[in-house]
Amino acid sequence: MPSSLIAPRVDAVLGRLFAQADRADELASALPEFRALPTRAARLQLTARERAELLQDVYMPVSPEAGRLLYALVRACRPEIVVEFGTSFGISTIHLAAAVADNGTGRVITTELSHRKAAAASENLKQAGLAGVVTILEGDALETLAGLTGPVGLVLLDGWKDLYLPVLRLLQPMLTPGALVVADDSSFESVTDYLAYVRDPGNGFVSVEFPIEDGIEVSSWTAP
Repeated sequence: MPSSLIAPRVDAVLGRLFAQADRADELASALPEFRALPTRAARLQLTARERAELLQDVYMPVSPEAGRLLYALVRACRPEIVVEFGTSFGISTIHLAAAVADNGTGRVITTELSHRKAAAASENLKQAGLAGVVTILEGDALETLAGLTGPVGLVLLDGWKDLYLPVLRLLQPMLTPGALVVADDSSFESVTDYLAYVRDPGNGFVSVEFPIEDGIEVSSWTAP
């Protein structure tokens, strides 16, 4: 069965979103104050919700290469539940959902704090024909994911970097043996505590960094 990533509907939506993200990057390059938004938000020590409101128009997407990696990982491990922390406009979610759909089993549970981004992601998933395998939980992920029971076979961490570790600890009791945890932007300084945790064998993970864009850390849950 061919990959759904090359299906006309999916390819068209991803092409549009990546093009829009590229144009946003061009805007950021031209406007230093726009480019500095993520750093300024962190420096001001804003709450997660305040940061979401400030950056509600900023894409911050995974790269096409990272998206294909996510698709391949989901196809390979065939998880019953995929959890994504940080939907944004839905680019990574579409890759995850395409893999789940092609597997013929499973579901994507994704989170987004920004109402505008959650609504946009929902519409993008509908246009791609993948909304049926995705549930978007709008709000604080530490609250919306608290009621999840699992079994979680793959986690994508791509929201606020300082929340990677709290979100992982929340989900850890729900992970199936061998579950994969994928953390985007692993080269960022704000991911240091998270990396120290997953790279410590005493915490039950085997972890390796993939040199894609700003780094992707893939960790396998080895504890029973």
